[in-house]
Formats: sequence, structure tokens, C-alpha cells
Amino acid sequence: MMNTTKKYYKMNSINLKKLISVLVLAVTMTACVQDDDFRTPALDIEEPDLNGSTPLLLSSVYDAWFQEFADAVDDAGLDFDSDFDVEAIEALRLQTKFTYENDDPNNPRFMSGYVISTDKAGNFFEELILQDRPDSPTRGVRLAIDVNPLFTSYEFGRKIFVKLDGLSVGIENGVFTIGVLSGDEVDQIPSFSQEEVILRSSEVAEITPLEITFEDFSDDLTNLFVTINNVQFGKDDVFGDSPLTFAGEPSDEFDGERNLESCDTGATAVLSTSTFADFKSLTLPSQKGSFEGVLTKNFFGDTFNLVLNDVTGLVFENEERCDIELIIEDSECPTNNIGGSNIVFEEEFTGLSIDDLLSNGWVNQNISRGSVLYEVGSFSGNQYAQINSFSSNESSVDTWLVTPEINLSGSANEVLSFEVQANFDTGTTLLEVLIAENFTGDVITTSWKRFNVEIPRGPSGGFGSFEAVDPVDISCLTSDTIHVAFRYVGGDPGATTRYHIDNIEISGN
Repeated sequence: MMNTTKKYYKMNSINLKKLISVLVLAVTMTACVQDDDFRTPALDIEEPDLNGSTPLLLSSVYDAWFQEFADAVDDAGLDFDSDFDVEAIEALRLQTKFTYENDDPNNPRFMSGYVISTDKAGNFFEELILQDRPDSPTRGVRLAIDVNPLFTSYEFGRKIFVKLDGLSVGIENGVFTIGVLSGDEVDQIPSFSQEEVILRSSEVAEITPLEITFEDFSDDLTNLFVTINNVQFGKDDVFGDSPLTFAGEPSDEFDGERNLESCDTGATAVLSTSTFADFKSLTLPSQKGSFEGVLTKNFFGDTFNLVLNDVTGLVFENEERCDIELIIEDSECPTNNIGGSNIVFEEEFTGLSIDDLLSNGWVNQNISRGSVLYEVGSFSGNQYAQINSFSSNESSVDTWLVTPEINLSGSANEVLSFEVQANFDTGTTLLEVLIAENFTGDVITTSWKRFNVEIPRGPSGGFGSFEAVDPVDISCLTSDTIHVAFRYVGGDPGATTRYHIDNIEISGN
């Protein structure tokens, strides 16, 4: 595996080659093209002679590599089903390479595939992404080759045959890759081997994108041409005084990474754009719509990325965005009451499950379209409401736990009190208290008053202790009935503080 220094050296080398290639291309176009028309030349291509060889399916090439990987796992005495072995198995996956050897030049082995990437807009560089068939694909591969540009010879949809003899396959940058083995890496096929290694078929197919969702992302779907519907960029990225570009910000050193949001589930995914793409300085569209491009991974192979062939892969034409607009106003009662002996409402969660709470009129609602909800936890016989977004793989979590209706008509000078235990505190997670005087049953359609509550902090590396918050004066509320909400705003990774809430009480006179 490459160390970090080597990765950054290679990354800078790649970008230097991009810059040189762009300059050479610009000079060539200026000298040879008399107008603005730069098209792929018309090619009359005959079906290549494969010397009677039947091309292997892309899936067969992958299966050959996977068998080598499985044998390595078995030889190491590891178990695919063991959580304990996950890191060791992942290391073997990255280390396993399979090389096609052939001592008979009269019987070469080929693999067929369809080109689903293009470097015409500068968003791919010295690589072809291939999938096994034009529609309903099952496997894709990255073909690394030291040639630029490639779109003039291998346009989108072109079927090609790759001569496998002497080439190696393995996982590089997190995706299945074909190239030449260099040390422990599957590196680029040299440019002088291009015509020998890659043969063009006469077929140019219409590629039908595979429809998926963010939740479908998996290694098996990388290097495939996909479409994802009903998505948008975050409102903070596209509205305001300085809406973001695709990759034209000063902080975009190698690639611009922008979050796409699913309007169906609230999940997010990274759209990655090269700083050499010709559309890098275009402003992100503010509408919602669909993405069409390649599912891959980032340079370090640890995060799924979506990559456009060009800007037309975003069809964002729907002006009706799916942003959630909450109705919240800050509120504070100036009287500073301390409560009384009349207990209006209390909840200690003893002997209850989350289902019991729901049956008793509590509401447990995630408005970020995710799956993170409050639960009832326990430790040493004590039960409490608990929530955290750790290991949720949900970058945005907004979950509300709302009490049943609380009647204040028989009391006065009320205060709200409760206890909080903050655990594995990231300092970036929000827990706040809001009160509704006319709860609709839906957090989103209700008007809320936010009360200033100082939530205790906890240790970053373990469990804290339960601490009582300062009593919250709510006596200025005018409605006879209220609902109290405990709102948790976090996300994985980075904002994953685990909160426990207990001994909720409203008292008055």
C-alpha cells in the first residue's frame, strides 16, 4: 500500500501532467483548428481480429482476481464473516494483485467492455472507465493508461477489447483497476502499448444508466454509469452572497467536493469535480433534479464519489426544492421562577420501552429523512432516553423527541427541569429544548419557541455523568397545553455526541 507521502507525490505528479497536457492541447488546437469546431474525427472501424480468441467477460476478470483474494484470506487463516478480521481482510484486498501470464502469443486473451467515461470536459484523466454491458451492468473496471486525450479514440459507448496478456488487476484508489504492475501498485499502461492493448470494436452502444440511490452504494457498483433521481445541492452551498462553484474555490486544490442531498431520504453523497474540468468555475445549480455519471471513490479509496462526464450529467430543472423550513422563534421568560411543589408533568423512563412511550403519546420523529431515532437505554438499573448518530453513516441527523400534551391550566409559575449525560462529546452536536403551544402532531408544520438551555458538556473519549440543567422558566407561555421537544442535530462523522436525558419534570404553584 502507498504511504501518505507517496500518495501526495503521485497526486501532484498527476496534476502536473494534466497541466502540461492542457497546455500542449491548447497549442495544438490554436495551430491546427481554424474555428471553434473540435470534434471527434469520423472513424470507419472494422471489427478487430482477435485471433480466434473469445473475449472474457468483465465479470470473469473480476472473479479471477477475487479468487486470488479469497485464497489469500484463506491462507492467512481469516474469516470473511468475522468483524474482528475486517481490517486485516481489507489490507489483503488492497494487496492482492492478479497478473495475466501467457506464453503463447498466437492465443492472446482479451476482455470486452463499453466505455462510460470521457475526458473531453477534463473531468477524467488518463483512464477509461468500462462496464460489462450497455444496460443493466453488473461489473465495471478502471483502465489506467498513460494517454491523454482519450475521447478522440474511445468515445462514450464505444465497445473495446483489452488485451490482458501481461496486464494486472487489483484494487487501486478503492476501485477495481486494470494496468501494469509496478511494485505493489497497478499502474498505468504505457502510451506506446496503446494500440496493441486496446482494440476498438465497430459498435458504439447507447448506454442506459443504472438507476440507484445513495443507500445502494457498494464496491460492486463502482465503475458503473448510474443515475440518481430527486437530488439537490445544500441550500447553504447554492444560496447567499457567494454560492459555490463545482471546483473553482481557492480551497479546491485538486478536486472540488460538493455534497448532493437526497430529497427522498436526506442522505448525502460527494460529487467530485477535477480542478482541470472545463466547467469547474460554473456555479452549482440551485434547483433539484437528477445526476448521471460514474460511481467511484476518492483518491484515498475511503469514500464513495460521484463524477460527471460533463455538466450535462446534471439535469436540475425543478425549482421546487425539498428543503425543510422549520418555524422557530427564540423565547425567554423574564420572571426567573424556580418552580413549586405542584408537579405538572414528570418522566423517569423507568420500566418503559420506546414503544411504550409512543403509546403514551410521545412523538419520535427524524426530519432529516434518516433512520436515527431516540431509544430507551439503561445502565445499572437506571433508564433514560438516549440518542447518538455514531456509525449511522448519515451525514445529517435532525431528530425530535416530543412529550405528550402537558396541561398547565391548573398551575402557575412553571419551570422545566431535566438531567443530561453527555458522552463521547464532539463539541459539534446540538441538543436543544423547544416548546409548542399548538402542536400539530408533525414537528415540521408546528410553530416552536426555542428556550435558552445550557446543555452540559461531556468527555470526548468516554461517558460523562448526569448533570441537572438550570431550571427553565416557562411561565410566560399563554396556552393551557404545551408539548416539550428535545431536538438532536448531529451527523456521522464529526457530530456524534451521545446524549442521555432523564428525570424530566415541570413544576409550578
